[in-house]
Amino acid sequence: MSAKIAGAPISWGVIEVPGWGHQMSQDRVLNEMTELGYSACEFGPLGFLPVEAAGRVATLREHGLSAVGGFVPVVLHVATHDPKPEIRAELEVFKAAGAEAMVLAASTGSEGYDNRPVLTDAEWQTLFTNLTELETLAAEYGILAVIHPHMGTIIESAEDVARVLAGTSIGFCLDTGHMLIGGADPVTFARDHADRVKHVHAKDVNLALANKVKSGEWTYYEGVAAGMYVPLGQGDVDVASIVRSLEGAGFSGWYVLEQDYVVTAEPAEGEGPIIDARASVTYLRSLLGE
Repeated sequence: MSAKIAGAPISWGVIEVPGWGHQMSQDRVLNEMTELGYSACEFGPLGFLPVEAAGRVATLREHGLSAVGGFVPVVLHVATHDPKPEIRAELEVFKAAGAEAMVLAASTGSEGYDNRPVLTDAEWQTLFTNLTELETLAAEYGILAVIHPHMGTIIESAEDVARVLAGTSIGFCLDTGHMLIGGADPVTFARDHADRVKHVHAKDVNLALANKVKSGEWTYYEGVAAGMYVPLGQGDVDVASIVRSLEGAGFSGWYVLEQDYVVTAEPAEGEGPIIDARASVTYLRSLLGE
């Protein structure tokens, strides 16, 4: 099997959002990733791993893991804000840690994922310009920069995704869950735009619960806490069709298993997020082995 599979700390409830829930320890999360057979993972939020690159590498190596890269929220639509200095600082660490991909999210500038502004045409153009410049900057460091459509960010809906497709040439992180919840069809995207998919966050969704978030009845956090995300193959995302389209197009990036999760208390050994994570990686491996 040539496909590359990696883990992400958010599948264990580890996230940058304040008040999200119990944050499991670094060692437990990494040990459980290793138990599931992962060879690599994304960094997770700042502070989950050591801030300095040497410390990140040493910590991952202790657990038999290498660095894929990580999720980096950044404000892209404000004309008076230059994102390049902060991204350059991140790229220095990514390169030193041997990471391959920087997953950019178009942050609203606010904490959490429950509110987002409507951009003017001028603000969209600023966002496009910044994405193009950050893609070029990342390439100077040997890092692949991709854009991640994400609930509660500037790039969320099918219309937003279409704007970015037309306004830039940057590659996408296809998040199968966020794209579906935002209103774009990840199956169609993988079929029609496989050439733009350079990185994957693999999720599955209980759409009945997700619709409560889409309608505004629940916040994003409430949806996640209620079990909006489920193990791969157990929800309403046609993960099998997506994988077939990407593999048929010669996809060579990472499949990062991401099931956004809220942990309310420290689970007993062998319990908690590892159960869903095991189901997801088993399912994905079965698809890739077909």
